[in-house]
Amino acid sequence: MIALTVGLAACTPNETTPKATAAPALSTEASTAAAGVVNAATLTPKPLVAEAIDLMATIVAQDSVAGRSKTVPLARFLGDQLVAGGFAPEDIVIGEADGEGYLIATYKGTTGAKPILISDHIDVVEAFDKDWERPPFKPVVENGYMFGRGVADVKFDVAVLIVTLKRLKAEGFKPATDIVLAFSGDEETAMVTTGKLAELYKHAGLVLNGDGGGGLMGEDDKPVAFFIQGAEKSYADYRVTFTNPGGHSSEPRVENAIYLLADAIKKIEAYKFPHQVNEITREYLKALAPQTGGAVGDAMRRFADNPNDKAAGDLLASYPDHVGTIGTTCVATMLNGGHALNALPQSANVDVNCRIFPGTSPEEVRAALETAIANPKAQIERLEQTPSSDASPLRDDVMAALRKAVDRRYPGLPIIPEMSAGASDSLYFRAHGIPSYGVGSLFMKVSDDYSHGLNERVDLRSVDGALDQWKTMLTELAGK
Repeated sequence: MIALTVGLAACTPNETTPKATAAPALSTEASTAAAGVVNAATLTPKPLVAEAIDLMATIVAQDSVAGRSKTVPLARFLGDQLVAGGFAPEDIVIGEADGEGYLIATYKGTTGAKPILISDHIDVVEAFDKDWERPPFKPVVENGYMFGRGVADVKFDVAVLIVTLKRLKAEGFKPATDIVLAFSGDEETAMVTTGKLAELYKHAGLVLNGDGGGGLMGEDDKPVAFFIQGAEKSYADYRVTFTNPGGHSSEPRVENAIYLLADAIKKIEAYKFPHQVNEITREYLKALAPQTGGAVGDAMRRFADNPNDKAAGDLLASYPDHVGTIGTTCVATMLNGGHALNALPQSANVDVNCRIFPGTSPEEVRAALETAIANPKAQIERLEQTPSSDASPLRDDVMAALRKAVDRRYPGLPIIPEMSAGASDSLYFRAHGIPSYGVGSLFMKVSDDYSHGLNERVDLRSVDGALDQWKTMLTELAGK
């Protein structure tokens, strides 16, 4: 493990520059105590909290950005941690696909029931030292926060999961069904390792994903809600192209590829996909309607009760925060046309990014764009082939286990299903028909969410409850 660098000077989390030089490096347990980052544990023994923080710092220090050859050794390191914690070496698999590593660890059960898969990823997005006030791959603790690239997305849960599985081994827990830890190595990029893991475990009975869902804290440090991710929108890019013979710019023709494209773009802008709802989004809107209040809250309630209420749907669609919740969206993102200032354009194209509502196929969206443009000369092609999936059902056993886990942290806290607009590893498992749920254990304020950005950080007070949450979820779901 590594020693943390701890800034003892007064500095709020939102400040980008510490007010004083960091203190000398200390051992993890001593440093966290000195900085006041570990409150008296109420759910988890203090040594386990300290172990998780120490492990978190160690893996944040590994710059596991795609292409840097760090995911394979990181997967091996985490596998060694599990072996040291009681796993048999033959139950650990370190794999590689397209140069990126992945980890599989099997906690063997006593029956032949379908395994419970725990999904997460060990790769992180790029971060440049010159842009960060603190070095992104040298974890720093200040005023109870750990800063570093990937600490929130998603090495917090990676560390917590490793410590939880070691704890269950030490306590002699014997699951009824196999628990399979499956950490991918390129979730932030090509997801090749994700696809491989999903193919290997397409027979799994359930996926719990640490890279989705999680708790929301208010700015007053009081918990607001826990979100469980039960669906995500599919991603698709389409290129719309017009071609002409071209010619000299001094002899304009009736048809011009750029003008044809401009007309098509305006039609795409004007096209509105039908409003949609599923079990996940209906429950989401019902839960948020009272908190939102006003005309928007009323529209949430009305649309959840009746998705054919066009006025309610149109009102929600007028807000960027809500339009993605109630249907498919497509938007022009990149534009290219012509080849010379003094020549008529031989081609012009626009790239259209679509986030597709679960249950709608990418081909249906391509056909909708074709209908909207209404010009047979438009060539419409999908740029890549990524999987799409339906929403997962809100299973009673999962919701009951999560209810018990959340109540141990914050009794009675609302649990709200949500649909993610971005992709996670769960997409590949849902494409195989495996119910998948984002149940990340980190509680975070909106003002602290800097995933993929500068000053990425986590509140270390969340570690205690996170360890208890995963233990409760796994013993409830795998122990019966």
